[in-house]
Amino acid sequence: MSQKHHHPHPPEAGHGHGHGHSHGHAAGAAPACASTSTSACSPCGHGDDGGDGHDHGALPGWPRISAALALAAGAEVAHWLQYDLPGMALAVLAIALSGLGVYQAGLQDLARLRLGINALMAVAVTGAVLIGQWPEAAMVMALYVAAERIEHAAMDRARNAIRGLLDLAPETADVVQADGSTQRTSAAEVSPGAVLRIAAGARVPLDGTVTRGLSAVNQAPITGESQLADKGPGDPLYAGSVNQHGELFMQVTAAPGSTLLARIVHAVEQAQASRAPTQRFVDRFAAVYTPIVFALALALGVLAPWLMGWSWHQAAYQALALLVIACPCALVISTPVTVVSALTAAARRGILIKGGSALETARGLKAIALDKTGTLTTGSPALVHWQAVGSADQVDAAAAAWQLASRSDHPVSRAIAAGLPAGAPDAAQDVRALPGRGVEGLLAGQRWVLGNLRLVRELGLADAALEELLATHEQQGRTVTLLATEQAVHALFAVADPLRGHAAEAVAQLQAIGVQPLVLSGDNPATVQTVAREAGIQDARGGLLPQDKLDALAELQRTRGPTAMTGDGINDAPALARADVGFAMGGAHSTGMAMETADVVLMNDDLRRIPDTVVLARRAHRVLWQNITLALGVKAVFFILAVLGLATMWMAVVADMGVSLAVVANGLRLRAGAGTAPPRQGDTA
Repeated sequence: MSQKHHHPHPPEAGHGHGHGHSHGHAAGAAPACASTSTSACSPCGHGDDGGDGHDHGALPGWPRISAALALAAGAEVAHWLQYDLPGMALAVLAIALSGLGVYQAGLQDLARLRLGINALMAVAVTGAVLIGQWPEAAMVMALYVAAERIEHAAMDRARNAIRGLLDLAPETADVVQADGSTQRTSAAEVSPGAVLRIAAGARVPLDGTVTRGLSAVNQAPITGESQLADKGPGDPLYAGSVNQHGELFMQVTAAPGSTLLARIVHAVEQAQASRAPTQRFVDRFAAVYTPIVFALALALGVLAPWLMGWSWHQAAYQALALLVIACPCALVISTPVTVVSALTAAARRGILIKGGSALETARGLKAIALDKTGTLTTGSPALVHWQAVGSADQVDAAAAAWQLASRSDHPVSRAIAAGLPAGAPDAAQDVRALPGRGVEGLLAGQRWVLGNLRLVRELGLADAALEELLATHEQQGRTVTLLATEQAVHALFAVADPLRGHAAEAVAQLQAIGVQPLVLSGDNPATVQTVAREAGIQDARGGLLPQDKLDALAELQRTRGPTAMTGDGINDAPALARADVGFAMGGAHSTGMAMETADVVLMNDDLRRIPDTVVLARRAHRVLWQNITLALGVKAVFFILAVLGLATMWMAVVADMGVSLAVVANGLRLRAGAGTAPPRQGDTA
């Protein structure tokens, strides 16, 4: 089995990495470089600028570019009218205004034997001047710089889109003081533990937990949820979400630089710096491709007069045109813009993909293993069924059960209390726990118990019919609790970890796109089988230890191909690391270890985001190869035109920059709704 290469995962703030973020500003980490190939377009930096990968200092602003284009056009007119000296002067001014920085960088690259686009442009412009093509030299440089500026703006838009999410968190917070009043304070100065007031319609400034109030909150920018989330005491709030209705009070749980929003942004920035295999291939190809084309242009300029009967002027001109079209800009930019757009689109939908490699691997998945508790199910027990037993009155039984369950801290009791109508508080007296069995108390002077079958057996109230009824529920993975007095059993309450609302839909979508889901769980095998059938999964394996999950994954990878794993707990972390792609649930029940180990984090715990990720990965792969094919195809056409003596420098620069802009635009298409498209027949290929 091949080893999977992991990428840097988002560090927790305060661990010494210096990548914190303040409100509205991404601090501590430089924006990820879209491409780092030393052979690529030098104005794009690629390794020397030390910043965002784009040496904007080499490119002038639009006023100078516009003036340069006007002067270059004037040089062309002067050339047509045979005013050579004025034309030369206009051309020199155009080159000085637009491309002086590019020309100087090109000379430096030539001195270092680095054959990037700066070097190519320096040679092309110098050659054009030497053969008397002053107007074309000026127009080529001005058009090149204008197209580069447009290209940079488009790339910045793709790369910075996710960082704009930080602006969603307000810069101030209403901090509740000791006397109950509120004081507006800079959010950057608020410490964990402080209590904030969130007015209706206001944005949440920091992460925290609701302490008082009820409301509905729009947290789509963070989790990708399309519907409002109801919030009450104990529920989490995320920075950047919007309180829709009632007033909320929250206790801050994370420092400003450690909010989930800031961590998502930082993780995407790190992911953008991690190049996909196809991108690494393109970078290596460009490193070999550029010197080869440089040699071909030189050969054309030297040999064409001898072999094809061209004049030296014509041969030099065609060689220069070939150099201009040889620029690998479109080729190299085709991959990062696609990857960045896909990562951004995914993050906006609550899918945090940690790098281009994970994105590319996801397209080839053949199987996906899912944990049960907290993944297929919600991870929180809930009352799924209850019934009166014998001649007991349902209303009285429900009231008695709530009185006992609401006074117990046991998770099963809390689930029963939450699922029943609330009664008068403290109506039960002398309530006490019965360790390992349940809880008892006095109601209207009579002893009532709420407990397991063992407790009922101790009271001598169990019979064959009751035990058969309990066995039926237990076969469905339910925990059964009985309500009884000393005379009779009055009611049965079945608690279970319910299936996530969209689990069955997600399973159907995975199957529709050719990815086979199965369940690998450490829970009771009968319970695992029941939950799997409810979700529509045939292959379900229970009673597995972490090592058993690893062995099962290795078998799946060997027999079925690339396999993903989805989980939420510490015990899932080894399998998440071993899988070709690890998906972690990102909700309140997930552990930090699972989220750090995984390649993809589902921030809203929606399993439908898994097939969305696969569909997005396949779309991104198609767009990526469309861009590569377009870039190489246009260059091949112009190579033939140059050899036939039909290419012009105008045509070369317009075609090269046009293709660069075309691949950027094609890649940017992924930002619009990518990753959430419904499965299509073509996506299974």
